[in-house]
Amino acid sequence: MKALKQFIFGGAVSVPFGGEFGLFLARLFVGFSMAFAHGLGKIQDPSKVIEGAGKMGFPMPEFFGWAAAFSEFGFALLLAVGLATRPSALMLIATMSTAAFIAHGADPYGKKELALLYLAFSVVYLFFGGGRWSLDSLIVKRK
Repeated sequence: MKALKQFIFGGAVSVPFGGEFGLFLARLFVGFSMAFAHGLGKIQDPSKVIEGAGKMGFPMPEFFGWAAAFSEFGFALLLAVGLATRPSALMLIATMSTAAFIAHGADPYGKKELALLYLAFSVVYLFFGGGRWSLDSLIVKRK
């Protein structure tokens, strides 16, 4: 149970103050940008993402379309505030991997670049967690 709580809400990762501050600012920017520039529109009108899931060959395109929309909005908001940062990052990794390598797999690099950047930041937060200035850190005391 302790290991699960540590995965969900963070673990002890030692980062100097400047690094913590940089990760904090990036987490806010990446999370809120993903949520409001990409996820909110998909939540408000999921028809295009559902259609896209069907064209990519996903079974149950409505489920996977809504899952992608929720991931880009809900999990991005959780990432931004640093709550359940690692599980949120894991879901964003799955979503952005699908976007970069399946939805834009045959496209030139410029079309998949943004998905790859969000993917890279999500990997960072999977490994580092939410950091000192996150809601996770209020739940699990750092040593």
